Amino acid sequence: MPVLLIVGDTFRTPELRHEVSLGVPDPFLFLESEGARRAVVSALEVDRIAGLGGLEAHAYEEYGYDELIARGLPIEEILREVYVNACVAFGVDAAVVPNGFPLAVAERLRAAGIQVNTDQGVFDKRRRVKSGAELDGIRRAQRAAEAGMQACVDLLRQAAGDGALAVDGQPLTVELVKQHVEAAFLRHGSTADEFIVARGAQAAVGHDMGSGAIGRGESIVVDLWPRDRESACFADMTRTFVVGEAPPDLREFHRLTKEALDLATAMIRPGVAGVAVYGAVCDHFEAAGYPTGRTKAPGTVLQDGFFHGLGHGVGLEVHERPAMGRYTDDLVAGDVVTIEPGLYRKGYGGVRLEDLILVTEGGYENLTAFPYDLEI
Repeated sequence: MPVLLIVGDTFRTPELRHEVSLGVPDPFLFLESEGARRAVVSALEVDRIAGLGGLEAHAYEEYGYDELIARGLPIEEILREVYVNACVAFGVDAAVVPNGFPLAVAERLRAAGIQVNTDQGVFDKRRRVKSGAELDGIRRAQRAAEAGMQACVDLLRQAAGDGALAVDGQPLTVELVKQHVEAAFLRHGSTADEFIVARGAQAAVGHDMGSGAIGRGESIVVDLWPRDRESACFADMTRTFVVGEAPPDLREFHRLTKEALDLATAMIRPGVAGVAVYGAVCDHFEAAGYPTGRTKAPGTVLQDGFFHGLGHGVGLEVHERPAMGRYTDDLVAGDVVTIEPGLYRKGYGGVRLEDLILVTEGGYENLTAFPYDLEI
């Protein structure tokens, strides 16, 4: 097993948060060698990290921190020297680091004769199987997502008007919906930097976050990925709604998409290739006459039909391994993945449905508990 090094804070470095399950706002060094796991951190964090168990916590002062301050060096340079001194003290002469490892730290380690090589796959593999605390956090975030989705539905149900919709005399807008959704997230201990409430033609643009007034009879794609505060883990779910009666083409999109969701979910188990699940969904949509990413001409951009991947891993990042699409991974027990088929027409709108699935030893557990009704 190679020596593993990670430098960062646990809010922006998911590889580190997986190893140290605390919110640590300042960068520090994590080192794993021959089964020993160590953190070299500010004195502010030593007791907290030591309290986790299974992890040695060492203060910067053990590795020349005070002497480096006395030399008047900038703090960034001081920390780089502390990391080098710690690696030397632990006998590190070569290490594997994730892709996001700070370049300045890598250069300083190399200058000290320590070989540094990136291998993101090593760290992704460690994170694929969720810890108990991470899975608890994902479940909490999923409950927050469902509460946010329910807040959206409740608001849409109150909408009145034949043309421009309003709630209690206030225009029904994407911005108003988002206020209600965010409040539900907060009540469930989660937050979100952004999420999708895309109306009409916006719903056909994959990651258009949405804006403006919501109209009767148009598709509203609501894609929510709140983050649990305690664990820093995400959830992810999508539903599509229409206020009033849905046009026939949107009803067909919805029917086919729900069928695709069901057939894909039934295939989930350890060892199945993500590309096989994606292929089954493509077969389903293509048989109904819709283009998919598999049928498009090379070098072109597909804007109608099923133009995106089927799903992705969810955990300390909202998009992580494994992948289920044209590039793919085999699923393992402990993965948490989305299944999110959709059909779209550029300039008009679309439908996407997304559930969050835990891969278990015997198959799967659907972590999402929310109805799929289209019309409100």
